[in-house]
Amino acid sequence: MPKFQFARIDRLPPYVFAVVNDLKMKLRRAGEDIVDLGMGNPDLPTPKHIVDKLCEAAQNPKNHRYSQTKGLYKLREALALWYNRKYGVELDPETEVITTIGSKEGLAHLALTLINPGDVALVPTPAYPIHPYSIIIAGGDVRSVPLLTDEGQFDSEAFFESLVKAYKESWPRPKVLILNFPHNPTTATVELPFFEKIVDFAKENNLIVIQDIAYAEISFDGYTPPSILQVKGAKEVAVEFYSLSKTYSMAGWRVGFAAGNKEIIHALYRMKSYLDYGMFQPIQIAAIIALKSDQSCVEEYRKIYERRRDVLVEGLNRIGWKVEKPKATMFVWAKIPEKFQSMGSLEFAKMLLLDGKVAVSPGIGFGEYGDKYVRFALVENELRIKQAVRGIKRAFEKYGLRNINV
Repeated sequence: MPKFQFARIDRLPPYVFAVVNDLKMKLRRAGEDIVDLGMGNPDLPTPKHIVDKLCEAAQNPKNHRYSQTKGLYKLREALALWYNRKYGVELDPETEVITTIGSKEGLAHLALTLINPGDVALVPTPAYPIHPYSIIIAGGDVRSVPLLTDEGQFDSEAFFESLVKAYKESWPRPKVLILNFPHNPTTATVELPFFEKIVDFAKENNLIVIQDIAYAEISFDGYTPPSILQVKGAKEVAVEFYSLSKTYSMAGWRVGFAAGNKEIIHALYRMKSYLDYGMFQPIQIAAIIALKSDQSCVEEYRKIYERRRDVLVEGLNRIGWKVEKPKATMFVWAKIPEKFQSMGSLEFAKMLLLDGKVAVSPGIGFGEYGDKYVRFALVENELRIKQAVRGIKRAFEKYGLRNINV
């Protein structure tokens, strides 16, 4: 019997993505050229004017001291101005905004703030892992709600009905609902009326809504992702997380925010005040520049992701793997071809690595309803993506399949 017991760790499953990552590194050490479309880790550089501001601020010894847990006021003000500019939403930087060390940390600490042992949270599945597991780590229980239909499509009306049904069938009644639109990993998107129904339902049932809007600025074909805070009265029940990781290619900088209901924001501040002193101040100063200066870099990066999306999806369709173009995010969610579905997503991902030299994320890592899918991240340039398509084609041909059909 083990000497030590770790109850919270014991509730967590093995990290599926580690299996693919370990195999990828093994192949690379053996000299194989792997096109890595697995982790959503942006390859684009942080814009130069942001980096320059970091370097300048880091030279000032005043910025080397502890910062503020809730973040510099000017940074919270910059985020409030971003919301006003983009969505017409008014936020009080003092009471309705808090910075977090990336949205992942913020989500995890908010779960610790809100969830008591035995509390229930509604979480769509498939899901970005921190969404359900922040609840589990906090000692709560997750009621999973299938995001997609049996045909693999997203229908916002059907999904809302499933949420309502799951709420009514759960006991104790769920305390929290976690949403993420545009959605990682499925790339599902919604329009503002969906959030209006969510807010009305949350008010009726005293339900806290947490919406993750990390991909607000990465959208295509004229689609603009809405913010739940655009809904009248949303701040009575909702908070929204945003991150600079994808918008400004600042993933390693760990700059995130929560905005919305002031009572929840204050509770998160109380929790974080015991756990951290906030971000390194030069990073915060550079983040202010990111949010308030010329935004042409955002559009430049959005167009790069759009071109990569087109190259990948058109390439996959050309070899017979039928995939739809997503309207948002930096991902492509692809149903595994019928002839390979019996393998499951983990074995299929390993096959693509071994035979195609392409790394993807197995859908099972995002929950049980993801096992018929894999996720591609658009984090390699167009030439490398074309190389990946050729590698996938070779892998399929090794199994005697040409012009496959899903």
